[in-house]
Order: sequence, then structure tokens, then C-alpha cells
Amino acid sequence: MSQRAVAVGLRVAQTLPVLIGVVLISFLLTRALPGDPAAYFAGVMADAESIEATRVKLGLDKPMPQQFIMYVGDLLQGDLGQSVGTGRPVLTDLAERLPASLELTLSALLLSCLIAVPLGVWAAVRQGSWVDHLCRVLVTAGVSLPTFFTGVLLIYIFYYLLGWAPSPLGRLDFIYIPPPHVTGFYLVDSALAGDAETFFATLRQLVLPAATLALFTLAPIARMTRAAMLTALSSDYIRTARAAGLPPRKVLYGYAFRNALLPVVTTLGMVFSFVLGANVLVEKVFAWPGIGSYAVEALVASDYAAVQGFVLAMAVLFVLLNLIIDLSYALIDPRIGFASK
Repeated sequence: MSQRAVAVGLRVAQTLPVLIGVVLISFLLTRALPGDPAAYFAGVMADAESIEATRVKLGLDKPMPQQFIMYVGDLLQGDLGQSVGTGRPVLTDLAERLPASLELTLSALLLSCLIAVPLGVWAAVRQGSWVDHLCRVLVTAGVSLPTFFTGVLLIYIFYYLLGWAPSPLGRLDFIYIPPPHVTGFYLVDSALAGDAETFFATLRQLVLPAATLALFTLAPIARMTRAAMLTALSSDYIRTARAAGLPPRKVLYGYAFRNALLPVVTTLGMVFSFVLGANVLVEKVFAWPGIGSYAVEALVASDYAAVQGFVLAMAVLFVLLNLIIDLSYALIDPRIGFASK
């Protein structure tokens, strides 16, 4: 086995204690939620005996340590429990809703990166110019404007006044049939099916929520890109490269931008992990059937299994994302190496 494979294996092994801690903490915190899930699951007309029978069926009558052991045993078998709100397995709900949130979040991040990274670079190169002031205005707007306000404003302008956007009611207009399920991403699935009409309908439906989320996410990315580029451009190796007569484009993109990528990639990973679980306001405004709204509904209903499944799914995604970021550091800057601690 190569040294690189061993290093990657060690990085993966280091994530196990984190996942164990997340499972334990999420189990304890969900038990502290107000409300009685047994009474909710039994129904509003249930009597005390029915509620108690439901509590026994759900295993909520057992001591806390025994409930935790049962929960871990179910996890090892791939069983995240059954949702009280939907009456379906939590794994099924997550598999249905997670692609919707991922498609929205990735589209917003792609859009924000296409704007924020070049804008941050230009603002650093032309410090004090109109580009720099534009970058500051966008960063301030992205941080200051609440996402629900931005979403409602875009709906009012582009749907109500201009009529350019489709109705903000989910991932696809009701006149279209969802593409055959392959990945859960409507854009990808419709492209794989060769259905151009559904593809562009999905794209039109995605524009406004993605733009709403992109305005919020581009602020930290643009700010970090600008700051990292300013630090890189003032470094000794950049002055040496310029003194050696290297072309300006080579100095800017080959040296300064590549060294500025490390903090930008770190910021991008943090923004992605935060937005994926915190975009519930955008999902609510656009009736987007994502994982954020699912988690809020589960919290309101004291749905233990759904909340624990959401937290566990977010933890796994966060750990995998950090692993990808760690490994990408070695590709961006070979001096770091895969085996660095």
C-alpha cells in the first residue's frame, strides 16, 4: 500500500471519534426537546392507554442507556428509525430531500464563486478603484440583507412584476413530470434522460432561490479572496517574481492566486457546510422540499428519529467535506503533502 493511501486512511480514521461524539450528543439533545413524541404519534384523540402503548412501541419507556444502545444497534444496521411526522423511514426522507438541498446549495455556491472569486482578485489588484468599492458594497449587502427578504424581493420583481420567473413553488412546476430518479438532482437526471424541456424548466425554477442564496454566500468568499490576494501580492516572492521579469499574468495567477487559494478553499468548505443545513428560510420562501425545512418540522414535532438522522447526515457530510478539503490542500500546494499532521 502506498504512503499516500496510508495517509488518506489515517485521515479517515481520525473522523471516527467525531462521528461517535455527534451520535452521542445528538441522542442526548433530542431527548431534551419539549413535547411528547408518543402523544404526537398516537394522535390528538388518543387516551392515556394508547399513548403509553405507543411509548412502549417506540421504546421510549426504557432507560436512557438502553435507548442509546438500541439506537446505535439500529444505526449499525442502516436503520435511522421512523419519522413521527411523515410516518416513513428517516433514511427514505433524507434520501429524498437531501439531493434537493444539495442541488440548491451547489448551484448557489457555483454562482457565487463565479462572481466572488474574480471580483475579489480584481479588487485586490485594483485596490481603491471602483471594482474594490463594488466588492465592498456586495459584501456588505450579502451580509446585511436577510435571505428571506432577498427571496421575497426577487419573487416580487421577477415573478409578480415582470413575469419572467416561474411560480416559486418547489423544484419543478406542476405541469412538468419529474425526471426518472437516478441521482436525485433534477438537472442531472433530466440531462441523463435527454429531456431538454424538463432540464430548462428545472433551471428556471432554480434561478431565483440559487440567486438568493448566492448573494448571501458570495460575501465571505469575496472578502476572503480579496484579503488573501492582498496578502499574497505584498509577499517577498511576488516582488522577486516581478523583479525577475516574469509576465504579469504569470505572477498574478501562477503565484499569487495559487497561494491565495488555500484560505479561499477553507472558507468555501465552511460556507457550504453552514448553508446546507441553514438555508431553511430560502427553502420556506420558495417552497423548496429540502433537508432544512425537514429538520425544522421535525424539531417542532419533537421527532427524535428525524432530528437525529438530520444531525447525523450533516455530521457525515461535514466530515467528508473537511476530508476533501484536507486532501485538496496537497493538490493546491504540494509542500503541504498528504501525510502532514
